[in-house]
Amino acid sequence: MTTPLRDNRDFRLLWMSGLFAVLGGQMSALALPLLVLKETGSAVQAGSVGTVSVGAVLIAMLPGGVMADRVERRRLMRLCDVGSLLVVTALATAVWFGHAPMALVLLVAAAGAVISSVYGPAVFGLMRAVVPADQMGTATARLQARTQTVRLVGPLVGGALFGLHPALPFAAEALGLLLSTVCVALVRTRSRAETAAGPVFSRRELTAGLNFLWSIPYLRTILLIFGLGMNFAFGALTFTALSVFSEGGRSGVGGGFVITCVSAGALAGALLAPRINPDRYSRALILATCWTCVAAAGTMAWLRNPLAAGAMCALCMCLSTIASIGFLSTLLIVTPEDRVGRVQSGASFLSSLVQPFGPLAGGALLTAFGARWAFTLTGCVLAASALVVTFAPSARAEPSPHDEAEPADPPEPGPGSTPAGARHAVPGD
Repeated sequence: MTTPLRDNRDFRLLWMSGLFAVLGGQMSALALPLLVLKETGSAVQAGSVGTVSVGAVLIAMLPGGVMADRVERRRLMRLCDVGSLLVVTALATAVWFGHAPMALVLLVAAAGAVISSVYGPAVFGLMRAVVPADQMGTATARLQARTQTVRLVGPLVGGALFGLHPALPFAAEALGLLLSTVCVALVRTRSRAETAAGPVFSRRELTAGLNFLWSIPYLRTILLIFGLGMNFAFGALTFTALSVFSEGGRSGVGGGFVITCVSAGALAGALLAPRINPDRYSRALILATCWTCVAAAGTMAWLRNPLAAGAMCALCMCLSTIASIGFLSTLLIVTPEDRVGRVQSGASFLSSLVQPFGPLAGGALLTAFGARWAFTLTGCVLAASALVVTFAPSARAEPSPHDEAEPADPPEPGPGSTPAGARHAVPGD
């Protein structure tokens, strides 16, 4: 009989490890730009921390997947934890003694992002070995619920600690990373794909995950339309709502309420997901998310009410979170063991590629056409994406674990997947 997740010792350790790491990362994500703003008084330099982090993540994401498929994953996670601990401890020490130059802050942001890009695929690969396939949806939902809860609490705790002393959020993160390292060290399961021949970072190795995703029509369509297109359009929608309901910056109450509803919706979705087995209804949940986003854009175009906007955004995020959990569970189940790291990093890369440009597009539409047309045009993009997911033949047939994808490149000799300052990208991020 399958062991229940509550009795799965290694899963509990992975859950706790992620809790400590994500809580620390959320505290420093707020503290890093605040530190730069306090030291320099420049909002531009404070914003550069996020730019460096996002850029480093995008650059390191695909190589990180290769590493997760070449090195024993538990060992790789321990190395990442130790590396993060050393980097954060150095920053906490520098801040405590009153000397944290901008170069060190940017170095810490970049190093944290690179380590995160390696750590994330390794966690997914190890979870594949720890959790049986029939429990993957529930396990992913529990990890997502943990992460969404920490995202609500972490910035508040980080801000409070920063108010006491700027070094305290980084010291707290270092403690969290130490506890995370201990949890990973206690995990008994090992997970390592067979070593592939050839150069580690060859083009074929780096693109193996993308090739696998592209070779299965369902995965390709959902990632391009739901993961990439909908992420971009929903980012534009929420930024437009933030600007409109904040009255152009004159009041933060309405816009803040909408953003709070987005976070609350994500948490609600993560809590509801284990009750409905999202991996069994992945496509239906994706369709519901797409059309609900279209309805949200139409509501905000014609009804200028922050309560209605917040409720619609919360519903969108709730459905989106459940649908994403279902899709991720399917992805983990159908991916071959020797490519799970590269496939996970490839999927994350595609989903993240245009996400930073969503707010920029929303701001441009708002400036050029005004609020009503900005919401309407964004709704049109969302509707086009929803139509593709609804009627495209490739989006109707979900893959099974026994599907074999045709290789996009000749076979290799041997075998062979969603902000600034993050240290670890763990399942549920």
